[in-house]
Amino acid sequence: SGGGGYMAMKSAGALLTTTYLEAMNVTVYKKSYEETEDGTTESQQEEFNKQVLDVAHGEDPVGKLSRSIAPEIFGHEDVKRALLLQLVSGCERKLPDGMRIRGDINVCLMGDPGVAKSQLLKYISSVAPRGVYTTGRGSSGVGLTAAITKDVTTGDLALEGGALVLADRGICCIDEFDKMDEMDRTAIHEVMEQQTVSIAKAGIVATLNARAAVLAAANPLWGRYNRKKSLSENINLPNS
Repeated sequence: SGGGGYMAMKSAGALLTTTYLEAMNVTVYKKSYEETEDGTTESQQEEFNKQVLDVAHGEDPVGKLSRSIAPEIFGHEDVKRALLLQLVSGCERKLPDGMRIRGDINVCLMGDPGVAKSQLLKYISSVAPRGVYTTGRGSSGVGLTAAITKDVTTGDLALEGGALVLADRGICCIDEFDKMDEMDRTAIHEVMEQQTVSIAKAGIVATLNARAAVLAAANPLWGRYNRKKSLSENINLPNS
């Protein structure tokens, strides 16, 4: 149609249709830390830098910033400080021989039901410029790392990134971490340490960047934390 925003094109000799979208402007919803300065005037940037310096040189800047994380949740001062350090992350080191040492911090919140673990995860995923929220029961190892898909029109194989790849340079929040299958949980080990996703399936051999920090939340083994037992006896996770 003449004034339509999108229209269907009929492929030759098939009943499938391909939908394409005509756009005049594209706005990026989630930006990375390096792109946050774009689109601001010089006066706005100076005012922002002044506010940052006021907090940095003020009294207890770490405590003030940690109290700003999920302010509607009372308490959890130590947990909020740990989440603040994860948002800031450490320094990434690249050695002369090419080896790279990650600077991202991985955090696992282990606590009783009803202590606002999921609320903290949802808040962190919304605050981080590139945050992805998912649950352990509704996620598979392929959905977290990468999947091989087949195009219905051309029949070609394509590689689609999962939640950890989409959260590159950001934070991936995984709720109900203890409810995940063991095989799916082992797919996250490479991302947490090497920060890459290696794929060798269906003739496709590729390595995708997944420089994401993992924030997981889980419940203890017996439903509630038993202080009479050791830490390893309360956690329903393997040692690795």
